[in-house]
Parts: sequence; C-alpha cells; structure tokens
Amino acid sequence: MPDLWTLTAREAVDLLKAGEISPLDMVEASAARIEATDEGLNVMPTHCFDRARDHARRIMRGAAPVHDGPGALHGLPVAVKELEDVAGVRTTYGSPFFADHVPDRSDIMVERLEARGGIVMGKSNVPEYGAGGNSFNEVLGVARNPWDRGRSPGGSSGGSAGALAAGQVPLATGSDLGGSLRIPASFCGVVGFRPTPGVVAKGPDPGCFGDMPVAGPMARNVPDAALMLDAMAGVDHRDPLSRAAPAVPFLDRVLRGLEAGATPARIGYSPDLGVTPVDREVDAVCRAAVERLAGLGGEIVETGLDLSDGAEAFHTFRALGFAVSHRHELETEPEKLKPENRWNIRKGLELTIDDILRAHRVRGALYHRVVDFFARHDLLALPSTIVTAIPTHERYLGELDGHRFANYVDWIILTSVVTLTLCPAISIPCGFTRSGMPVGLQLVARSHADAELLAWAASAERLFGVAETLPIEPRGAPGRYPDPEPEPHGGG
Repeated sequence: MPDLWTLTAREAVDLLKAGEISPLDMVEASAARIEATDEGLNVMPTHCFDRARDHARRIMRGAAPVHDGPGALHGLPVAVKELEDVAGVRTTYGSPFFADHVPDRSDIMVERLEARGGIVMGKSNVPEYGAGGNSFNEVLGVARNPWDRGRSPGGSSGGSAGALAAGQVPLATGSDLGGSLRIPASFCGVVGFRPTPGVVAKGPDPGCFGDMPVAGPMARNVPDAALMLDAMAGVDHRDPLSRAAPAVPFLDRVLRGLEAGATPARIGYSPDLGVTPVDREVDAVCRAAVERLAGLGGEIVETGLDLSDGAEAFHTFRALGFAVSHRHELETEPEKLKPENRWNIRKGLELTIDDILRAHRVRGALYHRVVDFFARHDLLALPSTIVTAIPTHERYLGELDGHRFANYVDWIILTSVVTLTLCPAISIPCGFTRSGMPVGLQLVARSHADAELLAWAASAERLFGVAETLPIEPRGAPGRYPDPEPEPHGGG
C-alpha cells in the first residue's frame, strides 16, 4: 500500500469503507505529513491532532454518527479554513482582534462535514479577514507555496490550497467572494470550486442574506471535489439561502460524465473579459489547454464578452460588506487592521446612495449579458489568475506590463467580476509556465449548472493530466524568504 498521504480522497474513502485502513491510520498519516512539511510552508499553523484522534476513535467504536449517503467520508482528514469556526479550536480569522478566540460551536458547513465522517486536522492560513490574494496575517504569519516556498499560495484560501498540494490533507474547505477559491487553486495547481450560492450552507452569520460570498470544496482533482461537495451540500434553516442537495449526487454526475466522455458543445474563451491585463505566458498556457479541449469534440470560439463595467460594481459591493462587518474595528482600534482593510472599510462608509444604486443597475445588466452568452455557449473559459504565484514579499501585484493596479483588489478582478453573476466557477490546473509554476484554467457555467460544470471540468482535467502530479514535496530552499512589505506600495 502506498503512503497514505499520497492517496486521493476517493482512494482513501474506498479503503476506509472497506475496513482496510482505519480513520486513526489516516489521522496519524496526515499529522505526520503536516509535521514533516509545514515548518517551511506555514499553511496549517493551527493543529487539533488530539481532537482529530478522539473523533477517529469515536468513529471506530461506533460512538460517532455514521453516514452512508452521498458524501460519506468514513473518517477522512480535512483542513478547515481559518475563517470558519471549529468548536473548541482557536479560530482567529487572521485578525489580532481575535488572536485568542476559541468558538463554542462550529460553522454549519463544518458540522455537516463532521457528521458525514470528515475529521478536522486543523486550520489553514488566510489573509486578515480573508481580504487579499496573498495569505499572510499578523497573528499566524506568512503562508508559502509548495511549488516554490518563495512564492505565495494565493488567497484567501491559500493555506487550504497549499496543504492539499503538499499532501497534508486530501480535502480542504475554502470560501470565495472575489476569487478566494479559484486564485489559490491556480497558484498551487489544485482544484477550487465556487458553487452557486445556497448549495453549501454556512454561518450562522449576521450577513446571511449576502449572495456573493460562498463556501466550497478544494481538492487535488475534480472527482474528489465533487465527493466533498456532496458532503457539504444540503439545506439548513440557519442559512436562508441554502437549498436541498440534488437528487443525483454531484460525484455520480461526474463519474457518469467521465464514462460517457461528457463535453460541452461550444466553449467561449476570453483572456481578460475586457477588465484587466493578463500575463502573456499565462494566456498562452490557457489557450493551449482550451485548444486541446477541441479534441473532445466541442467547438472553441473566441468571445468578446465584456464585463468591464462590473469592476466598479464589485468594488462597491465589496466595500459595503466590509463596512457592515468591520466598522467597529475601524472606529475602535484601527491600528490593528492591515492598511488594505482600513482602506476597504472607509471606502464602504463613504459610499453614496447613488454609488449603491448604480452598482445594482450595472450588476443586473451584466447578468443578463451573461445569460445571453450562455444561450449560445455551454462554458466560458478564461485564466483563473492573470499571473502565476506572486512572491511572498509582495502584498499584492502592483503592476503588470506597464499597467499599475490602483489597489489590492484590482489585480484579482478577473475572478471578481465572475462572482457578480453568481454562476458556478471552477479553477483546474491546465499546465505550467517555463519556470515550472502551475497555471489554472477557470471554467464558468450558467447559474445552477454546478453538476454539469463539474462533469465537464473532470473531462478536461483528465485530458490535461496535471492532477496526476500531486501531491508534491515542497520545493525551493528551506531558508527564510522576505515577509510581505510593511505597507502597501499603491493605493489601498
């Protein structure tokens, strides 16, 4: 039998279900791998190994609930993003305001994962309050990319993506507002799936009516992500946007699609959606990947879909959310907030009613433009990120090809404008640059077509073959690399 940390989630679940290995075996293998690799990565800074061992033993003696339906994990280790509460485990949200916070109860999503046999190994690193595409904070430090420890694993689910790539866990939770599932997936060569809002219940949260932030699965391959989504999905009355799990499990749809050779009939490719510059090599890798998809039988066309008006609207909604959630911190101890968050909260407080009305009008028009696009196409394909993983010392990308980004959000606007549509989106690894860094291809489907998107993504992933290269031994010299600059180098 291979080292347990190298198994895919589905391989491990099959062995667990058959009784060939135990939940405790998997916990010990995960704990050993975390201890062997995380000193130079810091992607899993908070561990709860004893809690995990206790959970494993309860499963083994029949004292924990046993779930045999869709998404049954049978004692599989998972990482939980630092933004999501785990009962009895330090959860800081990457903020000095919560440096010693230990919640009494878990997030709805974590409760569901544990009820379906998932075992929490610890908390994965994030930027403060999940804000930004580089996972560092003043409480837990800087997360690093297993492909190159001098580079960032992305954000805000950067710790989860890094833990997956290094083999610390087979599954990890993520969340996504502006791209926080898709960006780190691209940087680390793993899968990050942003579902249609409501597929995964989360909270309880005072902002429970916000429709843009979602929780979703991260894995090393698409079928594993579908397995995890089945474990996460379902209605919960504490989340008013949540809805029932599908009649046919996501994993079943994926496996049927792979068997049948499912492929979209027509794919529209755009390098930039009219909103941002994109590194030429990243665009070339993504174009080559999409051209390979034509071999599956689909038609590939260049699309002029323009979502450039969505950038301002996204900034407005994002800033409003920050003001609602974090005004108190700004008004009481602003020095505890990183500069980017102070800027984003102030921007929200300074919005006028005209700003908010304009954002709503733009978003509605943009969505119907996308609906028209999907009347003629099955999939939208584009890069997940405009560059590969940035150096850890860069708080965010400041400039690309002579274009200077005005703030810490503009360089990730390619995923952010997709968020406005509420369409499901996934990042899958599609190739590498000449320097050996992974590149993610973002695939987007019409709203509520989560199962179809996963099935098509699985077919593409099998064609690309990158998932087979994971997990990896952390790369790059183990010595110290520069930390992020103390202040942002541009606006915000």
